[in-house]
Amino acid sequence: MKLVWTMACQELRSYFDSLTAYVLLVLFLGFSGIFTWVYGSDIFMYGQASLQMFFSVAYITLFLLIPALTMRSIAEEMKTGTIEMLLTKPITCRQIVLGKYLAIIMLIAIVLALTLPYYISVSFLGNVDHGAVICGYFGLLLMSSAYAGIGLFASSITNNQIISFMLALIIGIFFHLIFGIIGRQIGGGLGLIAVGLDMNSHFDSIARGVIDSKDIVYFASLTFAGIFLAEQSLKSKIL
Repeated sequence: MKLVWTMACQELRSYFDSLTAYVLLVLFLGFSGIFTWVYGSDIFMYGQASLQMFFSVAYITLFLLIPALTMRSIAEEMKTGTIEMLLTKPITCRQIVLGKYLAIIMLIAIVLALTLPYYISVSFLGNVDHGAVICGYFGLLLMSSAYAGIGLFASSITNNQIISFMLALIIGIFFHLIFGIIGRQIGGGLGLIAVGLDMNSHFDSIARGVIDSKDIVYFASLTFAGIFLAEQSLKSKIL
């Protein structure tokens, strides 16, 4: 675990050494801030102390930004050959993937922490549902975890960052949109399976303040699948 933590810290530092972290911060805070406080907000328009608009915008924004964040994680290492140098050290493919995954989650956590002033400001404007807000942040972390796993898998199967980005986005669209549409259209057993794979329903349930074990299992399963497939893909590349 110490090796994973060390690698995660190094990876996180590399995001801040480049423009990656700062671009993510500006884009995320910019979009979420504008739509929370200016366009479509129910805080002033309806006089409701709620962060529901923020969570809706953050959900879409992170869905688009996480593939851009993960696209270089492994693809760049394979392109430059530094992955072979890493593996000459006492570290395994699993530890490499877990270190990169943890760095991404830490960066997302930092980004979300910087939006806490929204929560504080709204709490001064009225009686905010603190439980729903906490669950909303928790849901965003779970969603980010799942997409981070998917992004790492996409990054592990190619050394081209653009292809990695597009592949992660396409896979994400299935969970974000297509499975839900299919489930509502076909019905029956297959429809129920498709609806069960739809990420929106699981996120919305948590964002409303309902913590259900099936939603936790859903996000945990997607995260585990992405990390496992990334590990296996990385192993196949270096053998």
